Amino acid sequence: MDSNHGWPEPIIRVQSLSESGTETIPTRYIKPPSDRPSIEASSYTLSIPVIDLSAMSKEEMASVVSAACREWGFFQVVNHGVRPELVRHGQEIWRGFFHLPMEEKQRYANSPTTYEGYGSRLGVEKGASLDWGDYYFLHVLPSCLKNHEKWPALPPDLRDITDEYSRELLNLCGRVMEAMSIGLGLDPTRLQESFGGTEVGACLRVNYYPKCPQPELTLGLSSHSDPGGMTVLLVDNHVRGLQVRKGSDWVTVEPIRDAFILNVGDQIQVLSNAIYKSVEHRVMVNAANERLSMAFFYNPKADLPLSPIRELITPDRPALYKPMSFNEYRLYIRQRGPRGKLQVESLKTSQ
Repeated sequence: MDSNHGWPEPIIRVQSLSESGTETIPTRYIKPPSDRPSIEASSYTLSIPVIDLSAMSKEEMASVVSAACREWGFFQVVNHGVRPELVRHGQEIWRGFFHLPMEEKQRYANSPTTYEGYGSRLGVEKGASLDWGDYYFLHVLPSCLKNHEKWPALPPDLRDITDEYSRELLNLCGRVMEAMSIGLGLDPTRLQESFGGTEVGACLRVNYYPKCPQPELTLGLSSHSDPGGMTVLLVDNHVRGLQVRKGSDWVTVEPIRDAFILNVGDQIQVLSNAIYKSVEHRVMVNAANERLSMAFFYNPKADLPLSPIRELITPDRPALYKPMSFNEYRLYIRQRGPRGKLQVESLKTSQ
């Protein structure tokens, strides 16, 4: 493999830039004025729904989850059944990985072929705008793609903790998929079946956003909707960063300790015939604090062509999207990087 690991130009680790003590960020990271973050522009009168899963019947859960997916595309869940100790251990152990010496992390440098491993960019266009963040991406399902050798060996129990964390989140995703399905007026298993039943995909992307000397000029992750099915996000308890689009507003999400933030991905928007919406979001960075988040992506079987579920197609609401597999679909963001909602809009049939 070439010295750039298949990337169009040498990879620069954002953590190295941050730790160099530079007071100005390189031009490549500066966003156009219209894309720059603004705390002032964010609406504090709005907040994404918070759903307590501890004392709900399946019907009640379906009702509130469905309302959140229709209105927001985002919601937080508390009392979700995943042990707080496991959640906190997962965060700390991955923070430990990013604090390892650079040569240890570089052993896992990724390539744009699979993105698996230690990375610092999305998209392969030479000269493209870059985001202020590093990440680690790994496969959990299908089992033929899961390879512990591609997961960090240090800190010592990272692999075991990540395995346990992933199992718990797969269970949570199954419960939420059932609620989403009932909320569409479908059989409880219908949405899961449309994903490929037990042959789903799952992967984890741990995002590390180092301190930034000019946070007002850049983003940790540019505006995008998630290309997959559903995302379960664990954010930093202490440092705000996630913003969700609501109309023309950017709403800054207030983190709740040990909660998960769930959001609809493009594939569920397609399957639901746009009854459920995948929503643009982006990440701000911070001059005073680093920030870590863990995004667990629950995806359909990669080679299964997906289009709106037939029960959701009516004369008044014809199929809005043409069929495409997730494998084909995710090539877009892997080649071009995050681009708002341009991708899912491009799938629309011309009605």
